[in-house]
Amino acid sequence: MRTPLFFLFPAVLAAASATVTVRNPIDIPRPGETIVLDAAQLRSLLAVDDVRKVHVRAEGADKDLLVQAVDTNDDGVFEQFLFQADFAPRQTRVFQLTVGPRQIAPAADYKTYGRFVRERRDDFAWENDRIAHRMYGKELETFPRDKLVSSSVDVWTKRVRGLVINNWYMVDDYHRDHGEGADLYAAGATRGNGGTGIWAEGKLYPSANFRNSKVYAVGPIRVLFELTYDAWDAAGVTVSEKKLVSLDAGQNLDRFESRYTIQGNASNLSHAIGIRRLKTTVREPGSHRAVLVTWEPLQERGELGQAVIVDPAAAIDQTEDGLNYYVLTKIQPGKPCVSYSGFAWTLAGDFPTAAAWQRYVADFAARLRSPMEVTLAPR
Repeated sequence: MRTPLFFLFPAVLAAASATVTVRNPIDIPRPGETIVLDAAQLRSLLAVDDVRKVHVRAEGADKDLLVQAVDTNDDGVFEQFLFQADFAPRQTRVFQLTVGPRQIAPAADYKTYGRFVRERRDDFAWENDRIAHRMYGKELETFPRDKLVSSSVDVWTKRVRGLVINNWYMVDDYHRDHGEGADLYAAGATRGNGGTGIWAEGKLYPSANFRNSKVYAVGPIRVLFELTYDAWDAAGVTVSEKKLVSLDAGQNLDRFESRYTIQGNASNLSHAIGIRRLKTTVREPGSHRAVLVTWEPLQERGELGQAVIVDPAAAIDQTEDGLNYYVLTKIQPGKPCVSYSGFAWTLAGDFPTAAAWQRYVADFAARLRSPMEVTLAPR
């Protein structure tokens, strides 16, 4: 049996450079679109040992784009390679890939960030250049001064493009707006902005606070981390959860991926994604089975739009109780429950009206339904 030439001469087949052709297949613009390339494919195609040495430049440009290598499972190997670009409706763009010195982005170029915050009784906080959040860890369950048992997603409204988490925690006066925004949102025991739980027999069964956190990436383009929740009872069924969360630069919606371990009969269980419901919260036009859009005044300043998007094929229905609006989706064995949720604050300047927020959410859902068409080839 002859040995294929690929194995005899791998260096001949490896290219010194490559091209990535990316097409937007739909009739809406896609600003700040994140392009994800397979890192293993890049290593093979470019004969590079470290994908952080790969440079990306738009055809005809004279400057490299910001890039990020991501180890998605903490195994010491980068699985993904990211960059961002803007696309007009139906536009096709070509990008050149070359190999050079490893790229290290300066702190000023970071548009995402996230970390475990031990000094605030086990918060996990994360942000991008538009929005910020936090979720609550186990120590807060027993903290006498500010006890809270909740797996809610809190909202930190910001009106600057820079990163604020570290400074706000350091000064510890983030409930007042000093020009950058503030924590003006009370999540409490609600689901807040996209918090999840198990829905059964017309009732929500949420987890308690997260027990452990693991950070996979902090930026400059994407923050990616995982939260682990201890088992809890959901209508007589024992459920535990690992939640993978990511947020990309330039976006107002996070991606949440819940992987449940269920001991017992799960046939009557659904995955619920909630948005806090106040007396002033309005369920906006554009909401349907797989999309929930809300709008409300913030008592302190401005107005707040919130949203949840799920795959229409997974969506079951929408419902509500005294605390939340919910989108319900199927729980399928061996498959994660995926949702997108986020918010917009009028004083941030990007979405001054409810109609502008509705358009953004509708466009975001359309982008999810029609992924970018990406072709990688040797040059």
